[in-house]
Amino acid sequence: MTAGARIDAGVCGFVTNVEVSTEDGQFVRFGIESTCEKIRALAEAIEQLGPVDAYQEISPGGGSLVLAAARAVLSGCCAGCAVPVGIFKTMQVGAGLALPKDITISIAKEG
Repeated sequence: MTAGARIDAGVCGFVTNVEVSTEDGQFVRFGIESTCEKIRALAEAIEQLGPVDAYQEISPGGGSLVLAAARAVLSGCCAGCAVPVGIFKTMQVGAGLALPKDITISIAKEG
């Protein structure tokens, strides 16, 4: 099973493509390509994890290795980047733990 996403990170203009694949529906591998240097570093950190247990990633009692890697790599203004949540959601869909549905964040400034 595979799932993919195209993530437009926002005002920075960077685009990330994510592909998640699994043979058993539990352990997933990530393919991440990005125009952002920091997301490329995150992709390398996630790749070094090897196959990731998607069930453990969503477990309320366990910590997410994917999101921990994002916290370790992304700092400063990049700490609020939307790409890690896109990677995480693509993992859920790829492992059959969520249905594919676009997510949207609409931001407006008033006053």
